[in-house]
Amino acid sequence: MHIQTAAVHTLRDFEHGAVVPPVHLASTFELDPATEDGAYAYQRGANPTRAQLEQVLAALDGARHGFAFASGMAATAASLSTLEVGDEVILPASVYGGTYRLVDLVLPGRGITGRFVADLAELTDEDFTPATRAVFVETPANPTLRITDLRRIVELAHRHDALVIVDNTFMTPVLQKPLALGVDIVVQSATKYLAGHSDLLAGAVTTDDDGLADALRLAQKAQGGVLGPQDSFRLIQSIKTLPLRLERQQANAEAIVEHLRGHERIARVWYPGSHSEEEARLHDAQATGRGAVLSFELADGLDRVAFLRALRYPAYAVSLGGVESLICRPATMTHEAMTPEGQAAAGISTEMLRLSVGIEDLADLLEDLDQALAAAG
Repeated sequence: MHIQTAAVHTLRDFEHGAVVPPVHLASTFELDPATEDGAYAYQRGANPTRAQLEQVLAALDGARHGFAFASGMAATAASLSTLEVGDEVILPASVYGGTYRLVDLVLPGRGITGRFVADLAELTDEDFTPATRAVFVETPANPTLRITDLRRIVELAHRHDALVIVDNTFMTPVLQKPLALGVDIVVQSATKYLAGHSDLLAGAVTTDDDGLADALRLAQKAQGGVLGPQDSFRLIQSIKTLPLRLERQQANAEAIVEHLRGHERIARVWYPGSHSEEEARLHDAQATGRGAVLSFELADGLDRVAFLRALRYPAYAVSLGGVESLICRPATMTHEAMTPEGQAAAGISTEMLRLSVGIEDLADLLEDLDQALAAAG
C-alpha cells in the first residue's frame, strides 16, 4: 500500500462492522484461572487500543515492531535505555534540547556518557572507542536543518558494533524511512506531525530488530511511560490525514522559503539542503521532500520582539507539526538547556527563529510575514 492508504486502512474489520477501532479503556483484563493466560493482563504491559496504534506505526515505517509512548522524550529515553553502564552515545551538538538535557543531566547518573560533536559529517573510525555503543542522529537537524548522510553513518557505526538511532520527527515516514537505510531504531515525537493538532503528547519508536524490540517492550513495562488508550485512539485517527496535512504544509513552506530568501529584511534562511550542495544532494537521496520547518534571522537593526508581536497567524510557541503555524526562538525555548557555548557550537544564534509552517492559506501567511517584517523597524 502507498502510505496514504496505509494510514487509513492498516486497521480493518472491526466488531459490528464499525469503520473505526474501538477504545479499550480497561486497566486490567481477566485471565484463565487454570493457565493464567490471556492476550492482555494489565494496561501498562499491553492494551488492545495501543496495540492497534503500534501496528499502524510499524506499518508506516515498514517496520517489524512499533511502540507507543506517553511523549517524544519517553520514546527517546526508551531508545537510549538499550544502552548499559559504561556505554557511550555520540550525538550532534545541535540535538533537540530535551534530548540534550536527558543525555547531559540524566544518563551520566546511570553510567552512560554522551559525546556531542559539531558535525556528524566529519565522524570517522577514529572517533569510535570500545565504549561507543550508539550514534544518535537528527536529519534534518533541529533547528539548523543540517543534513546527515544516514547510509554513511550506518556503515561507520555498524563497523564498530554501534547502534544508529534516528529522530525522524521532522520528516515522518511520509518523507523519510530510516529503517530502509539500515538504521536500527527510529524515534518520533508523535506530538508533532503524527498527531498534527497540538492537542496531545505521544512518542513513537520503531525497529526491525527482534532483540531491540524485546528491550523496548521491557522499557515500556518497567518504566511505565506508555500511551493511554484514549490518546492512542486519537492518534490513530490523526494519522489518517498525516500525508494530506504534510503535503499542504510542505508546499506552504517551500513558497515561504523562496519568499524570505530574497527579502531585504531577512539576513539568512535555513532549510534542509541550504548548508551546501552536498547536503542538498544527500537529503534528496534519502528523503522525498524537505518538510515544513525552516529557520531564519532578521536583518541587522530590526526589532525581533516587534516582529513577533506583529504576527497574526504563527503563534509564538514551542512545538511544531500542527495544522497551525508556530514560531519560536530556539536559544531561549527549545534549546534553553544548552549553554551559550553549546549553542554557538551547534550553530544556534540568539536571533535565530524557527518557523513550523501550517496548513493556512499561503497568501495569508505571506502577507502576515511581510506586514510583521515591516513592523520590525
